[in-house]
Amino acid sequence: MLEVEFDEGALARLRVARGSDALWETVLSLQLLQDGREPLTHDPWRHEVRRALHRAGLADDVRALMSLCPAEGYFPDFLTPGLGDLALEDAVDRVQSTPRHRLVAELARLCARSRGPVPRSVRWVATGESTALRWLGGTLRRYHAVAVAPYLSVIRARAGQDRARRAEAALTGGAEALLAGYAELPGWRRPDGTRLAAPYPEPRLLRLGGRPLTLVPAFFCVRTPLALVDESLPHVLVHPLGPEPGWLPRLRAGADRPSVARLIGASRAWMLESLEAPMTTTALAAALCLAPSTASRHAAVLREAGLVSTRREGNRVLHRRTALGSALLEGQQVGTPGSHASATSMKMLET
Repeated sequence: MLEVEFDEGALARLRVARGSDALWETVLSLQLLQDGREPLTHDPWRHEVRRALHRAGLADDVRALMSLCPAEGYFPDFLTPGLGDLALEDAVDRVQSTPRHRLVAELARLCARSRGPVPRSVRWVATGESTALRWLGGTLRRYHAVAVAPYLSVIRARAGQDRARRAEAALTGGAEALLAGYAELPGWRRPDGTRLAAPYPEPRLLRLGGRPLTLVPAFFCVRTPLALVDESLPHVLVHPLGPEPGWLPRLRAGADRPSVARLIGASRAWMLESLEAPMTTTALAAALCLAPSTASRHAAVLREAGLVSTRREGNRVLHRRTALGSALLEGQQVGTPGSHASATSMKMLET
């Protein structure tokens, strides 16, 4: 069990990442590729990625990378330098800039826990040689391109929905309500007002010590959260997004349909996808990282086109996806008898 202890003022310092983190997803997917956790949800992804790695000639390099990041247990903190705030290239650059003393310390900890012979790739990276760090960075980039990038539409949609729920909770009930929302995850709980407890491989107490905690959603995180081992680093708690079984077949089933983003624009497409449940303009803005005024404008255009409806409930204005909006996302041809859309409606979306 992992327990996070919130000291005085900690709730005011609580942060939610803007979205999924490129290297956290990369490293967690690498772990998931090596084991059989959540077979119903992730086995189709495993089969697809393994074939793609062999086709790309990456199998040997990825096996060497697995020595740095085993299927379970500890992996070096330097592999995940972000808090949901770094693009892939920036994050990889930071990994490649890791000082040698830190490489040695964290890789020594990895080897001590594995209690086996030290793999060649681990010894090489521990030297801190520029060629070794270039190999590490290049392999992380190429693995991400095969195992994570093709699935980013699903990852970002799930992360956006999660952030929107957290934002709605914070707006309605403040930081306490935001934190209470995490107790809805399987096995998570709030034993009292000062702690958050979650399943973990070993007993651990994380004291924040007056520093911020950033909560990072991760698509490839399953069952238990993760925190950096070195508590002198910025505090982060990575939690599962819990994709539903069948997410990959649904993604592939839509691969041959015209992209909704090409029809109505990327931001409006993301907004339409995010409206699985009713959301306020503020929640939409937070989920999509837009200014509230921009989110309001996009919602108005979608409403005028009949893809979104808007209704006031108490002191909140909620947007809902209409049946037409759902049909558009599901790939029904706009303008057919079953869609009830007019050419005029679609013309509105082009501006």
